[in-house]
Amino acid sequence: MLAGLSAPLAAVSVRSGDIVNAQIAVAITAASIVLHRPRLIVQIYHTNYTHDLIAASGVLAVNFLDQGQLPLIWELGMRSGRDSDKLEYVPYTTALTGSPLLEGCFGYLDCRVVNAMDGGDMTAFLVEALLAQTVGGERMTWRDVRPRLPQRWAEEWDRKIAGEVDVSLENMGQIEPGAWANPASTLPR
Repeated sequence: MLAGLSAPLAAVSVRSGDIVNAQIAVAITAASIVLHRPRLIVQIYHTNYTHDLIAASGVLAVNFLDQGQLPLIWELGMRSGRDSDKLEYVPYTTALTGSPLLEGCFGYLDCRVVNAMDGGDMTAFLVEALLAQTVGGERMTWRDVRPRLPQRWAEEWDRKIAGEVDVSLENMGQIEPGAWANPASTLPR
């Protein structure tokens, strides 16, 4: 059932102090019906370096990839910013938050975090777009791009995801209820 929910493919970028980083993200959804106050939910796994930088800075940018930016999936999705500067050869500008706005994207949202929810293995950041720009082209989705990946990339991606699924299974139940505490609920925890 969930396979039909195909989110846009985006590079989530962040600046925290002097450090910039970006990663590929496929779990992004609109979170507001108020057009002049656009909000999104951006899910970032706890193990990703980008997660730590967003948590420290309280800002991020969502760069919606264009169909012609297939190489960025490998550059930003298959290695960690802990090991190297993933944006060293990726042209970008900055705006209000200082987060990288990648050149050539379909469009971007420059955002601040307004709230967050712990999912055990990931954090769902509720972000408010401070600046939005559509550049043009054709937006990429994971559903559309997956069949276009070179076989070596697809196999490496599958191995990476399999490892992340194992980590997620171990951590999904490790959620602190925080603000969500409903003693009247009869649903099993």
